[in-house]
Amino acid sequence: MNILIIGPSWVGDMVMAQTLFQCLKMRHPECAIDVLAPEWSRPILERMPEVRQALSFPLGHGVLELATRRRIGKSLAGRYDQAILLPNSLKSALVPFFAGIALRTGWKGEMRYGLLNDVRKLDKDRYPLMIERFMALAYPAGAELPQPYPKPSLSIDPATRDAALAHFGLTLDRPVLALCPGAEFGEAKRWPSEHYAKVAEAKIREGWQVWLFGSKKDHPVGEDIRSRLIPGLREEAVNLSGETSLAQAIDLLSCAASVVSNDSGLMHVAAALNRPLVAVYGSTSPQFTPPLADQVEIIRLGIECSPCFERTCRFGHYNCLVQLEPQVAVDALQRLAGEPVEVMH
Repeated sequence: MNILIIGPSWVGDMVMAQTLFQCLKMRHPECAIDVLAPEWSRPILERMPEVRQALSFPLGHGVLELATRRRIGKSLAGRYDQAILLPNSLKSALVPFFAGIALRTGWKGEMRYGLLNDVRKLDKDRYPLMIERFMALAYPAGAELPQPYPKPSLSIDPATRDAALAHFGLTLDRPVLALCPGAEFGEAKRWPSEHYAKVAEAKIREGWQVWLFGSKKDHPVGEDIRSRLIPGLREEAVNLSGETSLAQAIDLLSCAASVVSNDSGLMHVAAALNRPLVAVYGSTSPQFTPPLADQVEIIRLGIECSPCFERTCRFGHYNCLVQLEPQVAVDALQRLAGEPVEVMH
């Protein structure tokens, strides 16, 4: 049985989609799973043992380009028994339709009747978690989901990890605290730089080193955090934001003894690497997309205006983040007691 997955457009969602792939493998151990998704997601998919191959989708988020979708669909004709769509958009249903895939499964979304022939109606109360909504598509409509739920788990190749360490001149002579201070979604997900700096200072004084992760956009935030450390401590913090590829970031995050992250794609990557994780929530809620790992501490204030799910604070104060003191994260790290990662050669 060959199954084509139309993948999501965000890092965190792609990590959580692994729960669907795991369920498909439980139901059909011999099935082959290919994922059609943006090229950026390839390093994530390549680290999922359930996925046979990542198929690069050349169109950006929200672009229609009907002719291109038809061409991609025709190129996939005759190769798959089922397509499962994770996005709810009309556009995402076009490629499987043009490919003539016999069974096309997805949640009822934007006017997709005809494009899908296995349309599910979502009961948000029954499936409050995003992973439940993904996993349910592996089973017949109305079926019970298996307990306990599978957790995303990314596989790391020691050779590529060692290559990343060598490329950036990093060593694991001291435990690594990874900080992920960015968030694509917006300011209302970002814990202040000064709070991250206080956490970094506390761990460096304990003999740890700090690696900062993120995209190019997050590089100034990383520099701001480093600038708040006094000389002598600052040298123990390395700003990798925007310097690494996503593949390198995943491999290097696997070296972290502990991680502190905003609610972001990298938070889900850290969880899928099963790193001890402190997840900072402000404008969003862990009720829908919590990090799925064995050792997680979620810290949030839950003040009356949060979660608001806004990109920027409508009041301008960001109190849900500003008033969440750094000591709360330091205490959470102590409870998690991350051990130094030993790289076996």
